[in-house]
Amino acid sequence: MRPRFEFGDAVRVIRNLRNDGTYPGRDTGTLLVRRGSVGYVRDVGTFLQDQLIYSVDFFEEQCMVGCREQELQLASDPWVQNRFEFREKVTPTLPLGIKGEVVAEPGDIGEIEKVLRDMEGGPFYHVRFHGRTLMVSEESLNFSHEETGESL
Repeated sequence: MRPRFEFGDAVRVIRNLRNDGTYPGRDTGTLLVRRGSVGYVRDVGTFLQDQLIYSVDFFEEQCMVGCREQELQLASDPWVQNRFEFREKVTPTLPLGIKGEVVAEPGDIGEIEKVLRDMEGGPFYHVRFHGRTLMVSEESLNFSHEETGESL
């Protein structure tokens, strides 16, 4: 089991990192590091003798977090930034429909179910509106007033 990343390597986290209960001083479930953030490998260790764990220092977040190898990529590797994340509340910027039937209009509140970053022309999102899931482009969405605390 050889580490893919070495001390000092700039790495990007490819998933949101939340406190699993092992990060002191923050509630379980609290977002520690947002997907796409870049940090630097400070140490490599093992967990249960079969998993490599990287201590990654995220300077901007002022946070050092243990990451599994599959949660990281080299910072120099291609990256598609996305505006919205899983479970965030959004509203469409234009009416959205299926076969001519309008399913969601601006002001309606939906929830991000999945981020589709690897699609051409993306990112796209699976968004749940009124019990139906639609695939919606990023430019067709805004944060809802519930997410930002602002009024529409």
